[in-house]
Amino acid sequence: MTYKSNPVLDKLPIHLRQYIKPQEYGEYTAIDQAVWRYVMRKNIDYLSTVAHGSYLEGLKRTGISIERIPNMYGMNRILKDIGWAAVAVDGFIPPSAFMEFQAYNVLVIASDIRQLDHIEYTPAPDIIHEGAGHAPIIANPEYAEYLRRFGEIGSKAISNAKDFELYEAVRHLSIIKEASGIPEKKIEAAQRHIEELQHNMGEPSEMALIRNLHWWTVEYGLIGTLENPKIYGAGLLSSIGESAWCMTDKVKKIPYSIEAAHTAFDITKPQPQLFVTPDFAFLSQVLEEFANTMALRQGGLDGIKKLIESKELGTIELSTGLQISGNFDKLIAHENMPVFFQTVGPTALAYREKELIGHGTGKHANGFGSPIGKLKGINLAIEDMSPRDLKAYDIYEGKTITLEFEGGITIKGEILTGTRNLRGEIILVTFRNCIVIHDDMILFESEDGLYTMAIGQNIVSAFNGPADLHSFDLVSHQITETTIKKAKDLQGSKLEQLYQQIRDFREGKNTTISRNKVFRELVDHYPDDWLLCVELYELASKNPQNLKEMDFASEIKAHLEVVKGNIPRVGHLIDDGLNLASTSWVH
Repeated sequence: MTYKSNPVLDKLPIHLRQYIKPQEYGEYTAIDQAVWRYVMRKNIDYLSTVAHGSYLEGLKRTGISIERIPNMYGMNRILKDIGWAAVAVDGFIPPSAFMEFQAYNVLVIASDIRQLDHIEYTPAPDIIHEGAGHAPIIANPEYAEYLRRFGEIGSKAISNAKDFELYEAVRHLSIIKEASGIPEKKIEAAQRHIEELQHNMGEPSEMALIRNLHWWTVEYGLIGTLENPKIYGAGLLSSIGESAWCMTDKVKKIPYSIEAAHTAFDITKPQPQLFVTPDFAFLSQVLEEFANTMALRQGGLDGIKKLIESKELGTIELSTGLQISGNFDKLIAHENMPVFFQTVGPTALAYREKELIGHGTGKHANGFGSPIGKLKGINLAIEDMSPRDLKAYDIYEGKTITLEFEGGITIKGEILTGTRNLRGEIILVTFRNCIVIHDDMILFESEDGLYTMAIGQNIVSAFNGPADLHSFDLVSHQITETTIKKAKDLQGSKLEQLYQQIRDFREGKNTTISRNKVFRELVDHYPDDWLLCVELYELASKNPQNLKEMDFASEIKAHLEVVKGNIPRVGHLIDDGLNLASTSWVH
């Protein structure tokens, strides 16, 4: 096991555990810790006035420190008190898996941290985004329940092949953008590829639509009034650039509604508009409104068509409660109603999310097909027939019978037995010497083997994934590309040592370090580095009565002015750091 478990994590199914990786806390450098500290100090200084009140309260409750990157084990000890847990993963994981983790009250945290060059924003998920963005806000019970429910519904959303292609493209961009030494042309090409995919997605799938809802709420949501909104979305809470940008008049504020599901986003650019929910309870109201449009609740012909188009493992549930899980391949419809379906490959039958004994993938290794609907000329559906009705229509053990369904499906064979659900309704009928015909086409024929027919007047639900998670081997995720770790070099290692020395000095671990000597090293060998200079300035300006320290602070500030002139894009970061330097923080 690559992580320390707890009661929340113990409930995770095996197929989700395949995404978990060790945090490797020792791999964080002193530069990484300085990046975390700067972002957190800057965020809290600004977010104290513009974030929803749950954010600062959540930081205290979840035990997330401003001074150091959170340790997953320490976070979990505190998160379990609010019924949640966190695990480390490698960057982006498939959307359905991400949402399923949420359904189990588990936050997935990309344990890498953005480079200093991308301190304001990165498209890659990182521990600042996840730990400082998502984790604190779940301390609000209403929002936490929304997140769990979103995961529960979102993991059932049906996707298509283009969704996965877009996921892979976004994951690729996030990896190369955070890797050092990648040519700018390669990054630009990856961004163009995403833009091309986004403009050619065709009819959006359920997963694409619910991903939009997730983006405009969980990632980029505002709450309150249009005139005075507050931030609660993790993408904004963790971005010192966008959290300020989003509060300007340049970003349009729109009342949150189900229309957000049909509003696409571009992960590579700042958002031109944001949605404002009046409160967290309204988020759940819109989520339920959207869920009512999904095949999960609509079923029918459109539902099974979505599963066929997805080419992924999915499930249909019939009106009897019988659930068929597999890769749906063929469909026969009549008067806009499905009358026959067929899966290919391993298929399992279940009732109330529990596999029916004797009807696992071993039994139905080559697929499963069955007519559904009503018998021709008979108003009473088979599932509604009493034992007396079934006998009257010769649907009885030992009888050789011909059943003609509406839509031209005919079954001929000897009935061996029937299987009933808990309500006493027939859900399966098993035949011997059976032939299944549609018009003049033979769909199934067997003289020796058995044929199992599903009973159900209609399809009431269709959703992504299996009914019973134990029916299939779902541990099959293949990572095509992993995050690229920065290669160690002598120059970089020396700079890390300087950062570590100042960190040790600030924490009282080694107060004999010459800060002046560290500053000279920076000026001579790392003239473009600004963050460590800001930390040195902070330490020097702590004691305004000490003239020597104030002279040192002035010298550092003068050097930072030179850095600003040489690298204008970091000017505002330096100014913000200097403004924060005199602030006293309580942890």
